Amino acid sequence: MRKRGKKPKKSKAEWYAVRCLFHWKEPHDSYEERITIWRATSLAEAIELAEQEAAEYGEAGPCDYLNLAQAYHLGDEAIQSGAEVFSLLRDSDLEPKAYLDTFFDTGTERQADGAEDAPRLKGN
Repeated sequence: MRKRGKKPKKSKAEWYAVRCLFHWKEPHDSYEERITIWRATSLAEAIELAEQEAAEYGEAGPCDYLNLAQAYHLGDEAIQSGAEVFSLLRDSDLEPKAYLDTFFDTGTERQADGAEDAPRLKGN
């Protein structure tokens, strides 16, 4: 029996961003990082929701979910322009240019240059 005047604590749902990784099968042979946002009561719940969706996404397309989910608590009640939706810190001894070349600008990214709608391999 509950003591009078005390209400059970209710977990409040908050916003979380979760990054999941996928490997696209032939003919693409590419890797995809997807960041989705979730309303959840904990980091663990957000990851669980994202992993369920990631499994469905992988089944619907010719890709495999790589079972890697990284979550970030947004902390803001409302999502608005300029809101930080994901952040990941990585320790590295690399100099800035080498770091970018190693992790973000390898030359094999499929990305638009801003003038095109369709993604393409950088340098093509």
